[in-house]
Amino acid sequence: MRCYNDVIRAVVDTNVLVEGLGKKGPCGHVIDLWVARRFVPCVSTALALEYEEVLTRQGSSELKKRNALALQALLTRAEFVPIFFTYRPQSPDPGDDLVIDCVMNSGAGLVTSTVRDFRQAAEKLGFSLWTPLDFILSLEKS
Repeated sequence: MRCYNDVIRAVVDTNVLVEGLGKKGPCGHVIDLWVARRFVPCVSTALALEYEEVLTRQGSSELKKRNALALQALLTRAEFVPIFFTYRPQSPDPGDDLVIDCVMNSGAGLVTSTVRDFRQAAEKLGFSLWTPLDFILSLEKS
């Protein structure tokens, strides 16, 4: 677990953000913890743009507007991470590589619903990898 001054730093994968804004459950709780500033959410420009693209891709204009406003509020509570070094390619999915770059340049762990997509990179590069539920439990312990 990567911490700074006893605060967990984490990159939230897009799948957790999308599910968390739309539902309750562990992903929704991760978003609530983000809003409550219980951890330091780390976001690169590329990841913020991916969040925006995915959140505004589908749905009614009202839903797109609501998602855009929610994203704006979340990003004001995030630490923006410059990408000085890229670790590509680590994954067959370029979208996963931009997440890995953010994790490695921020010194954070990764919260994702698709652990299997990142397991090899996490083992090779040495970053923490959590499911949303594991992340919530880690925060409760700290």
